[in-house]
Amino acid sequence: AGSVLNFNVGVLGHIDSGKTALARALSTTGSTAAFDRAPQSRARGITLDLGFSCLRTALPPQLGLGPGELQFTLVDCPGHASLIRTIIGGAQIIDLMMLVIDVTKGMQTQSAECLVIGQIACQKMVVVLNKIDLLPEAKRQSAIEKMTKKMQKTLENTKFCGCPIVAVAAKPGGPEAPESETPLGVSELIEVLKSQAYLPSRDPSGHFLMAVDHCFSIKGQGTVMTGTILSGSVSLGDNVEIPALKVTKKVKSMQMFHTPVTYAMQGDRVGICVTQFDPKLLERGLICTPESLHTIHAAIISLKKIQYFRGALQTKAKFHITVGHETVMARVMFFSPAPADFNEEIQENVFDFEKDYLYQEEYLSKDSNSSEENKENDQAGEVQLPRQQWALLEFEKPVTCPKLCLVIGSKLDTDIHANTCRLAFHGVLLQGMEDKNYTETFLPKLKVYKLKHKEGQVERVMDDYSVIGRSLFKKETNIQIFVGLKVKLSTGEDGIIEGGFGQSGKFKIRIPDGLKPDTKMLLTVASKKKSKAGKGDATKEDESIKNDSAQPVTISLLFKRYVFDRQKKMIQS
Repeated sequence: AGSVLNFNVGVLGHIDSGKTALARALSTTGSTAAFDRAPQSRARGITLDLGFSCLRTALPPQLGLGPGELQFTLVDCPGHASLIRTIIGGAQIIDLMMLVIDVTKGMQTQSAECLVIGQIACQKMVVVLNKIDLLPEAKRQSAIEKMTKKMQKTLENTKFCGCPIVAVAAKPGGPEAPESETPLGVSELIEVLKSQAYLPSRDPSGHFLMAVDHCFSIKGQGTVMTGTILSGSVSLGDNVEIPALKVTKKVKSMQMFHTPVTYAMQGDRVGICVTQFDPKLLERGLICTPESLHTIHAAIISLKKIQYFRGALQTKAKFHITVGHETVMARVMFFSPAPADFNEEIQENVFDFEKDYLYQEEYLSKDSNSSEENKENDQAGEVQLPRQQWALLEFEKPVTCPKLCLVIGSKLDTDIHANTCRLAFHGVLLQGMEDKNYTETFLPKLKVYKLKHKEGQVERVMDDYSVIGRSLFKKETNIQIFVGLKVKLSTGEDGIIEGGFGQSGKFKIRIPDGLKPDTKMLLTVASKKKSKAGKGDATKEDESIKNDSAQPVTISLLFKRYVFDRQKKMIQS
């Protein structure tokens, strides 16, 4: 709006670290959604919604923009663990994160989770040590220094290493104290914020998408939705869709912090007035360019595990998936490139349906039990990790979201008081499946395979070019479907399955290049022992098999099978 640069600062932290008080101390203009406006929130003194307020100051010279105002929009994110999804919803639009720490308590579970989200979604951070008024004056300075050192250590291995750490008391004397108490350190904090401000990269192109955090009606005007524009831009007279209500409305007027405007773009905080509808139907959610969001039943995502998550990410497990502004349960299947392509550069933000992918029982990470087929690739005992891994998400109920968007997987059912990170992985949605029958129409295009390895033994020689095998198939297996597949004998010969032999699951193998003399000898000796034993009683036969099983000739059959192939075809390279 004119010469005002809007800069979004997320105020995150553990519950009761004093985030709302800090936002209040910093701000000069309250926006509509600001300051714990939900009645249940006021009663408990806890922020339940993304509250917004703002602070205006002169544009700092380092931005090189000349005269004008810098508006910090303070996004007060809830610290309630169950509201992690609200934070994730707001994270895409946050230019700088302010992590509020109670100086008497230090890092707590939720502060750690905020840090994780910050690393995924944010470039810069300022740490605020709040409530310094609770420290006895004599020891205050040393306690602040001690906590500052501790925080620097915590941030050492994150991308926020070396970020500013500022000590304040947003509301000296606590919530009950009179308003006349002057906050400590807040003007210093404002200077630090100004020094950290940068020109956020904003892009007006692309589809309009806005996160609505508050909705109310004005008599005779229409319904106003306030929120922050996540992408694209909007002008007076545009049509916008409210996907949750399946309606399209015309933009009648717009305001940015009580100033009428005709245009707003990505990163702006704006109120949009449209023709009347019941505001209760859309307390929060997304509005967008008509038809630009899709509602999907499943998705393919690229992903990375969050290092603080304890435990493996297992295929078939269920996770809470936060995507767009929704959190919904999904079952997950992990897959990686084929082992030969582990080191290949992968194009970002596209998924190649032409390639083959390897099914994984779990996400491969340094501490995962590497599966058999990966072990074959590591001679040095180093687990080979692919550059990129993917997952197929199958949602329990359809979700509406933009085409490429941030996805976070968490285990929100973990005890919120347990001191562990509940965020498991983050990634990008590459391909959504809008068809309800995606298992039939879409999944067969996804070429994820499993490697199958079966072993049996040579029962006896028929002639120089064929042997009879056993124990590779169950009695009831239809051997016909295996005819023509290649096998290898442990003695080195290649063979081809020709068909069944008798009724008990035995089968005949043709050896095109003939058996080696040694192999023949080995097998002839073995079957002689057997036939000798056969003349005695049965127990002896079992013993003799045991004795000679030190050196049986084994048959191995290797093939791959595509997980989503209806015909269950077996494929050999």
